[in-house]
Amino acid sequence: MHTWPVQDAKARFSEFLESCLKDGPQIVTKRGTQAAVLIPVDEWRRLQAAARPSLKELLLAEGARTDTLVVPPRGKAKRRLLRQLR
Repeated sequence: MHTWPVQDAKARFSEFLESCLKDGPQIVTKRGTQAAVLIPVDEWRRLQAAARPSLKELLLAEGARTDTLVVPPRGKAKRRLLRQLR
């Protein structure tokens, strides 16, 4: 993986992009610290497909979401007694 300072990546973007497509991911540094990575779109799609589902996807899923939810039976939960102020 080649590392590009942000100024070089901006000034030579066509070369930066071609290096990404030909050689794979390219790292961009900002003030000497790794800041971003440019990767080919096919690799991005592969990574996205392999990732766990997002919270949005889980909430919008058709399947039941209560399989792992532990709810105590009604009336069995411990409750704090409220003291009345006098």
